[in-house]
Amino acid sequence: MTSNYAPDGATQLEIYKRVALLKANDERSRKVIMNGRLVMPYYSYRGQEVIPSAMATALTDDDYWVTIYRGIHDMLAKGMPLKDLWAEIAGRVDGTCKGKGGPMHLTYPKKGIMVTTGIVGSSMPIANGIAWGSQLSGNGRVAVATFGDGASNIGAFHESLNMAAVWKLPVIFLCQNNLYGEHTTYEKATSAKRVADRAVAYNMPGVRVNGNDPIEMFAAAREAVERARAGEGPTLIEAMTFRFHGHVFGDADAYMDKAQKKAAMEADPAPIFRARLIAEGIATEEQLAAIEADIETQIDEAVEFALASPFPELDELTKDVYAQGAAA
Repeated sequence: MTSNYAPDGATQLEIYKRVALLKANDERSRKVIMNGRLVMPYYSYRGQEVIPSAMATALTDDDYWVTIYRGIHDMLAKGMPLKDLWAEIAGRVDGTCKGKGGPMHLTYPKKGIMVTTGIVGSSMPIANGIAWGSQLSGNGRVAVATFGDGASNIGAFHESLNMAAVWKLPVIFLCQNNLYGEHTTYEKATSAKRVADRAVAYNMPGVRVNGNDPIEMFAAAREAVERARAGEGPTLIEAMTFRFHGHVFGDADAYMDKAQKKAAMEADPAPIFRARLIAEGIATEEQLAAIEADIETQIDEAVEFALASPFPELDELTKDVYAQGAAA
């Protein structure tokens, strides 16, 4: 990485707007569940907000993103509207998938947010297919596949990296390494010291960055995007981070090292980034407070919109399954 890829003040502020949105949305999601207003599976991403915020800022609306079931932060960072998101996770007809996808199967193609599945590592082969389509059409679009450190041990990871490298696909493999694959520590399940080191086997750049540092994360993202868009092929980015809560909402996270978790939460990247923006004169306290207040208002409206939206009718069960009018 070089200083040529470092974000200017305006870009840093744009990244922070997304970080603040993701942080507030996760906190509200957990609160709504705890209050009993919604019952749903929820995979908290708290602590990982900087990674998708910086990555998305380096992309355009036309670029593609394929994420996983712990991916709501990716989707919001890429531009999924709050009302559409909340209606979907509430199982309502005004959601992005008419309430039939729920929290784990969100999609919003208008912003390049493509199909999401509950299968670990599935983002990578799907992103390859989308990137191949971009390559064939020459539309100049880049595809991002995000996944966790545990997914770097499955076949889809290795097959996807190999294919992307052979065909020089415009795809970025973004590993959000939060040190835990579900309930298992990285060291117990992975022989490689670093996920990024695996890139050498597939003849592509592999970089490891501090995913909680917006400057470092954006620089790596922008360099990978420019490389992919120029036809130079894929990049593997390993963004180091930590999730503050258990694998799924309600998980007591007894398997987490208490001292490690405490240190990570004390180094919460969101308030650190906020303080940096003020200290460097990029934004004032008043500006940031106004941004955050507006976000809370938007979330208020999205939650109420979702809860006021009706549930899908029963005939929705047979829609979007087969092509309309197709022969049996």
